[in-house]
Amino acid sequence: MIANTRAKKMKELTLRDANQQFSKLVREVAETREEVVVLRNGKAAVKIVPVEQAGKRTLTAAQEAAPKSLSGLGTRQHCKVRRSADT
Repeated sequence: MIANTRAKKMKELTLRDANQQFSKLVREVAETREEVVVLRNGKAAVKIVPVEQAGKRTLTAAQEAAPKSLSGLGTRQHCKVRRSADT
């Protein structure tokens, strides 16, 4: 059945139990927002997470700063236009 792990409070479920209770498992993850690890032969095989959590990631400081450094681009001050001698 479902057992709490000590370190992360993440639930673990055997593959057999997950298979037998899949609808209940999906509903539980969606409602509680808690991740569940499914074990195959006693080892973690997959993690079931709510959809909103699946796409989240942490940006590095450089990634956070990148949009700010690009904000002035495209303005007349930052654009150098080369003109040919023919014009």
